[in-house]
Amino acid sequence: MKKEYDFSKMKSRKNPYASKLKKPVTIRLSEDVIEYFKEMSEESGIPYQSLINLYLRDCANHHRKVDVQWQP
Repeated sequence: MKKEYDFSKMKSRKNPYASKLKKPVTIRLSEDVIEYFKEMSEESGIPYQSLINLYLRDCANHHRKVDVQWQP
């Protein structure tokens, strides 16, 4: 193994994972929804924010639409 390496001739390239990085957002969720995911988190050992992300990703991947019907 060399004592020093010359990186000056090295070609740069874009990070292939940059598009998959998570972006922090602020979102308002009901306390019961947060509690639901926190309980699932304790059972599964997965952080509750990751569980919420996984659930939303699954909805997006399957093109699920919410059926919203407002009551007058």
